[in-house]
Amino acid sequence: MNDRTALVTGANKGIGRHIAGQLAAEGFTVYVGSRDAGRGRRAVEEIGGNARLLVLDVTDPDSIAKAAAQVDRLDVLVNNAGINPSLATPTESDAEEFRRAYETNVVAVLQVTNTFLPVLRRSPHPRIVNVSSGTASLTWSTHPNPQFTPGRAGSAAYRASKAGLNALTLFYAQTLAEEGFKINALAPGLRATDLVPGASATGGDPAEAAGGAVRLALLPDDGPTGEFFSWDGTGVPW
Repeated sequence: MNDRTALVTGANKGIGRHIAGQLAAEGFTVYVGSRDAGRGRRAVEEIGGNARLLVLDVTDPDSIAKAAAQVDRLDVLVNNAGINPSLATPTESDAEEFRRAYETNVVAVLQVTNTFLPVLRRSPHPRIVNVSSGTASLTWSTHPNPQFTPGRAGSAAYRASKAGLNALTLFYAQTLAEEGFKINALAPGLRATDLVPGASATGGDPAEAAGGAVRLALLPDDGPTGEFFSWDGTGVPW
C-alpha cells in the first residue's frame, strides 16, 4: 500500500517532526502541517521522500479549510500540535492561559478533525491519533507517580486541556466506530522539546515518542479504539 497518506499537525519540529519522518519511512505520503511555511519547508526537505508542506494554523478555521481543500484522501490524521502556556497551578493561572490552552489543545483538534473527516472517510482504514499527555491522567494525578511533584498541580491549563482532549478522543471513537475508525490518545512522556521549559535538557528522545504514535497510526482493523496509550504501548488510565 504505497498510496497511503497522513497528515501530522505541528510537524515542523519536535515529536511531530519525528512522527512525519517515521510515517514517510513507512511509505506514506505525509503532509507536514506547519503554521510557519519556512519552517515547514525545512522539515519537508529534511524528511525527503514523499513529504509535502501543508501550511496549517490549527487555530484558524480559514487556514484549516484551505489546507483541507488540498487533500483528496487521508488515511491517518495525527493531531500533534499543542501548547503549554505556563507551569502555573490553577491558583496562579489566569483565564487567558486556560483559553489559549483549550483553543489549541481541544477546540483546534475538533475543528481539524471535523474538517478533514470527509477525506478520512474515503480511506478503507482511517486512523486518528491525538497526542495527549500522561499528566492529563486523573488516575495518575491522584496516586503516587514519579512524573509529578507531590501535592502540586503545575501546568494546570495544559493538563486540564489535555484531559479534555482525552474525553474528545473517547467521544470520537464511540461516534465513528461503526465506520471503521481507530481513534486513540497517546501519552508521549517528557521529551527533549520546547513544550516544557527545561525539557530540552532533561527529556527523552522525541523519536521514541513518535514511534508510539506511528504504532497507533498503523493499527490493524481488529486493533483498539477509544483508548489511552503510553509511548511504549502500555495502557494509561484515564
